[in-house]
Amino acid sequence: MRKIRTIARLDIKGEHLIKSINLEGLKKIGDPGQFAKKYYDKKIDELILIDTVATLYGRNQLRNILIEASKEIFVPITIGGGIRTLEDAEKSFMAGADKVFINSQAVKNPNFINKLSKKFGSQSVVVNIEVKKFENNIWEVFITNGRDRTEIEVTDWIKKCEDLGAGEIMITSIDKEGTGKGPDLELLNQVQNCTSLPLIYSGGVGNLQHIKNLSRISIDGLALSRVLHYNLLDIQEIKSALNSSI
Repeated sequence: MRKIRTIARLDIKGEHLIKSINLEGLKKIGDPGQFAKKYYDKKIDELILIDTVATLYGRNQLRNILIEASKEIFVPITIGGGIRTLEDAEKSFMAGADKVFINSQAVKNPNFINKLSKKFGSQSVVVNIEVKKFENNIWEVFITNGRDRTEIEVTDWIKKCEDLGAGEIMITSIDKEGTGKGPDLELLNQVQNCTSLPLIYSGGVGNLQHIKNLSRISIDGLALSRVLHYNLLDIQEIKSALNSSI
């Protein structure tokens, strides 16, 4: 069985690390660079940095944070939010990113996934899929940090992303995000067998039992924010629980 990666997810607005509930009600937490360094020192496997308002305002402001972080942090870093062109992606890689993270632009222009993959390699392209559950066990894809509906069904979109050359998929449950009430296991059971791509899950983890439940699901990575930012769980105990069944 493959090892499940423990990933710190840092949602950033301006110069501040923030935390939301259901991708709404943003609360400032602190300096994202300091939190990133803390998680690195505690042996996190990877970091994801997301500019939460980049698509809304048409820019990405994370590159300066990334340049500083990459001087002291030597685990894979994914950067996302407002990546709209090949030039945006190239600037991110030059600033120290190992992967780029796309959502809204991928939905608006699916061929962008293919262009990124061909130029930079599929291993560097992560598609974040934000989803919300509707009636009849249908999970719909949202964009613009959970603001806008697309009427695209999640498994259809995952398959299309794979066909277009994505290297990795991250599923964010809007219903569970920031609640600490548990991950969306129904969602994961629905999507885990629809792709051969590595799958990262994000949303709802609040305790070690939630993590042990996820260890039984076919995921490759778990992206965490709330339990790390508020010191609710230690990274080493997360790693142990996440890979307890290996």
